[in-house]
Amino acid sequence: MSFKKWTFAPVDKSAAADLMSACEIDGFLAALLHARGVTTPEEANALLLGHEDFEDPYSFADMDAAVERVQRAIDTGEKIAVFGDYDADGVTATVLMVTYLREKGADVFYRIPLREEEGYGLHRSTIEELVEQGARLLITVDNGISSIEEVALANRLGMDVVVTDHHQPQEELPPAVAVVNPHRPDCESAFKHYAGVGVAFKLLCALEGDDEWVLDRYADLVAIGTLADVMPLVGENRRLVRAGIRMINAGARPGIAALAKAAGAAGRPQTASFVVFTIAPRINAAGRMGDPDCAVRLLLAEEPEATELAEQIQQFNVSRQQKESGILAEVMAHIDAHPETMAQRVLVLAGEGWYPGVVGIIAARVMDKYGKPCILLSVNDGVAKGSGRSIEGFSLFDAIASCSDMLLNFGGHQLAAGLGIPADRIDEFRERINAYAASMPDMPVPELRLDFRLPPTQISVDKLEKLQLLEPYGVGNPSPLFALMRMQVTNITGVAGKHTRLSLMRDGAQVAAIRFGTPPQTIGLQCGDVIDLAVTLDRSEYRGVTTVSVNVRDWRFTDTDQDEEIAAARLFDQVMRGESMPNNQRASLAVTRDQAAILYRFLKAAPYTGTWERLHHHLSQSLTAARLRTAAEVLREAGLIEVHDA
Repeated sequence: MSFKKWTFAPVDKSAAADLMSACEIDGFLAALLHARGVTTPEEANALLLGHEDFEDPYSFADMDAAVERVQRAIDTGEKIAVFGDYDADGVTATVLMVTYLREKGADVFYRIPLREEEGYGLHRSTIEELVEQGARLLITVDNGISSIEEVALANRLGMDVVVTDHHQPQEELPPAVAVVNPHRPDCESAFKHYAGVGVAFKLLCALEGDDEWVLDRYADLVAIGTLADVMPLVGENRRLVRAGIRMINAGARPGIAALAKAAGAAGRPQTASFVVFTIAPRINAAGRMGDPDCAVRLLLAEEPEATELAEQIQQFNVSRQQKESGILAEVMAHIDAHPETMAQRVLVLAGEGWYPGVVGIIAARVMDKYGKPCILLSVNDGVAKGSGRSIEGFSLFDAIASCSDMLLNFGGHQLAAGLGIPADRIDEFRERINAYAASMPDMPVPELRLDFRLPPTQISVDKLEKLQLLEPYGVGNPSPLFALMRMQVTNITGVAGKHTRLSLMRDGAQVAAIRFGTPPQTIGLQCGDVIDLAVTLDRSEYRGVTTVSVNVRDWRFTDTDQDEEIAAARLFDQVMRGESMPNNQRASLAVTRDQAAILYRFLKAAPYTGTWERLHHHLSQSLTAARLRTAAEVLREAGLIEVHDA
């Protein structure tokens, strides 16, 4: 994993005390709220009590026209087509719209595009197909805002269109009967962070005239789509997701319950995290690996069909994981063979025949591991199609757009984007996008934002109860992350062969913590080490007894100088790219034979597994962080050591 810069939210103790008094809440909770920018009693009560009001759906531009046209189609029995998308947001929006219209007696059918064969959004052939099937009204969900020519074709062929979407509109809107999108400049809705399923929900609220009626029936679908599409859990989304999680736990929809069972999670309390890591990936897997219609049918199904479809989707998910593992292994093998790759500001990696449906997921993993924007391209028949992920502070969309003249197509936003390019121009694209990145003063560094430093004596079940008041967690309201500082490691044990349990102590207080996914032989710690840890506090229940599970998200030796480590990494990358630099900076990287020998003897004594920063801890008396990297490269080029990224 890349070195992340730890940052702490500023906390005004006096202001937090005022908040504690005004809201009559615990001081720990008041400090946590203040660290997250909640500074007034009104904001605190809204967050803690869940009294978020719903926006009037008619504050959306064109909502009145959308309601009139859809209601007319219901009343007159016109055939309605619902066109969605193959991801979890599009699937849940499709199910939401179709289920409601069927309940109202509408003549409705749906269409989801196939990811690999058709791609995202409407096409001329789709419009012609829907018209041939007799549709007189088309409702788009989670797409349509850019389909100007396709909507115009629908008009000419006698099919009206109502667009519901949450993607950014262009200057020209589709010539539809209604375009319902919170990002329209003339949309008066104060809340803008709806997922595609959230916009569809607002249309149903307007049609029904009763927000609560719609919420009670469809909150689970709205919650899944909102969480899967990584929408901020603020304002109205908090209420939608909170209601949806309750509905999921009640087992109200057979398809969701069957999917949880197929995933081996039946009977467990289901939270927002459960949806993000268990339900949403499996719905997405249907679109990535098979037919997204399978996921739609699952969410519409009753038993026993729901169980059969859930098992089929579980197999899609297993297949997705296998393809991801295979491609990731190829990526890591390429990096091992070409270590200079990692000096680039933006990583652009390509492979013949990589499965296009999973390259975005792998790009995210590579980005997280190395702390750099990453684009993965799958090459087939002379064309490379791919997907990229970025870090906060670097707009991947803008970077790709700077190379638009060589691209077949592209789209996305700051942190995620997709593109197509002729395969023979990949090297040129890599150079161009890195030149764009080089024009920035400094590439941003991944940050780990912590709420505050928590004394080990304050870890208790009571604190868990306070933290529950902040749920659901997600983007805009992440799980609280605390720092345990200057903790001494007193014991290290393995768990199930792939996790590590740490016993820690400070000032007489003992803490047991677990690091998932890292076995003891690779964690790089020994008893007696003094470390700082970034942790979450989670609930663990066994035989009716609740305890606190301290989960380690990151750790570092207490004496780590993060600014030195960041500067060293940047300077070394600059050298590996062959860029010029001032003489004093170049001198700071130079190593003597004796200094290289110090590293060689250390590594010869025992193979080292860990990060550069942790290796520097062991050798900081002899080598600076920058010289350590140079010494390792000298030894690698001499064939004396191997450097692998696990």
